Amino acid sequence: MTTPKISRRSFAATAMTALSYSRVMGANEKLRMGYIGVGNRGDQVHDGFLEHGDAVTAAVCDLRDEYMDFAIKKSRGATPRKYTDYRKLIEDKEIDAVAIATPDHWHAIMFGEACLAGKDVYCEKPLSLTQKEGRYMVNMAEKTKRVVQVGIHRRSAKFLQEAAEYVRSGKLGKVTVARGFHIQNEWPNGIGNAPDTAPANAKEWDAWLGPAPMVPYNKNRTYYDFRWFYNYSGGQLTNFGVHYIDMLRWALGKDSPKSVAAIGGKYAVQDNREIPDTLEVIWDYGDALIIFCQYNANAAPSNLQGSEMEIRGTLGTMYLHGNRWEVVPEKVTDNIFPARTPLDRTAEKAYNPSKKTRIEPAGSKGSADTAFHARNFIDCVKSRAKCNCDVETGYLSTSATQLGNIALKVRAQLDWDAKAERFTNNDKANQYLGYEYRKPYKLPS
Repeated sequence: MTTPKISRRSFAATAMTALSYSRVMGANEKLRMGYIGVGNRGDQVHDGFLEHGDAVTAAVCDLRDEYMDFAIKKSRGATPRKYTDYRKLIEDKEIDAVAIATPDHWHAIMFGEACLAGKDVYCEKPLSLTQKEGRYMVNMAEKTKRVVQVGIHRRSAKFLQEAAEYVRSGKLGKVTVARGFHIQNEWPNGIGNAPDTAPANAKEWDAWLGPAPMVPYNKNRTYYDFRWFYNYSGGQLTNFGVHYIDMLRWALGKDSPKSVAAIGGKYAVQDNREIPDTLEVIWDYGDALIIFCQYNANAAPSNLQGSEMEIRGTLGTMYLHGNRWEVVPEKVTDNIFPARTPLDRTAEKAYNPSKKTRIEPAGSKGSADTAFHARNFIDCVKSRAKCNCDVETGYLSTSATQLGNIALKVRAQLDWDAKAERFTNNDKANQYLGYEYRKPYKLPS
C-alpha cells in the first residue's frame, strides 16, 4: 500500500494540484471508485458498491496480488487498474472517490491524502486508531469540503433508523441505561502463539506497518488478526463496540460522554494477543449510562432476549438484534407506596394498585446490508449532502471507544472535557490520545 519511492513532499505537491480535478457529478453519472485494501472487510465493502450500477470499480490497491485479482474478477465488466502503492491510486485523475478498508492505523494518513487530492472518501470503521487522528480527519474533511461516509453501516438501515426514532420520540420513557454485547468464546487457544519470524517479504512487512513502530514479523499481527494488537487497532471495543456505541448514542441523542471507566483482562485465552478477552466499559453521558460488555462465552445469551443491544426506559425495554428490534413494555403503577414501617406495609397491602403497561409492544425487521450505506454515499457524492454517517458522527462514536481503551490502560475513571478534548483528572491518560509516527510518516497538511 506504500513504497519509499515517492517522497512525501512531492506527493503533497501533487495532491494540492489535484484539487482542481474534484468535480460536480450529474445525477446519472457513474461514480468512479478506487478501493484501498480489498481483503476481508474491503471485499465486503466492494461488494456493497457493486450492487449499484452507477458505481464502477476504476482501481484497486493492496499489498497482495491475489486480493486485487479477486476484486478485479468480480468488477462486472470493468477493467480496474492495479496499484500496490496507495498514493498512485489517489493520484489517479480518473477516480472520483476512494474506499479505505485498510487496518485502522493507516486510515488517517490515507484519508488526509485522499481529501487533499480532491477525492470523496468512504472510510471503514473505526474512523481512526487514536482520538487525535479522528479530530484531524474531521478538520481535514471540513477544510477540503469532501463528502465522507464512515463505515458504521447500520446508520443506513431503515429498520434501525426507525428504532432510533422510536427511542428519541420518548416512547420508551426516560432511558437511563443502554448496553451492547460482544459474545465470543475463543477459549482455549484464541489466535494461537505464533512465534516471531523473518518476514517472507521485508519490504511488504515494512509497508504494512507504515506509521506503526517497527517490530519483528509475526503472522498474528497481520490481516484479520491485527485487531488483537494495540499498534494497529483498539480490539473488539473499536471493532464491534463502535457499532453498538454508535447505535445507542444515536438512539439516546448523545454526543460525547462526561466520564468513562473500564475493567477487564485476558482471563480465559492463552495466546499472544494484547487486547482483553473479557471487558466491561461504562460511559456516563450525564443522565444515562452506555455500557459495552465483551464476554468470552457462547453457551448463554447476553440477556433474556439474546440481543446484541438493549435500551432500558421507564416504560419499556428495546432489544436490538442483527435484523430486527422489539419493545417489551414495562408494567408500572401510578404511585408506589413506600413501605418504610410495619404500619406502612399494612397500608400498602390495602392500597395494592394493579400494575399495567402504558405502551404497546412494537418492533420491526430489516437488513443492515452494506449496500444501503454504499447507496447513501453514492447519492451524497452526487448531491454534496451530508452522509448518514458523516465524519463527525463517525468521530464521536469512534472516540468514545478509544476513551474506553485508555481508561482500561490507566485503570482509572476518567473525566472527559469534550470541548477541550482532554481528560481533566489524569495527565497520564492524555498521553494515549495520540502517538508519534515512525519516520518518515506524518499526517498530510
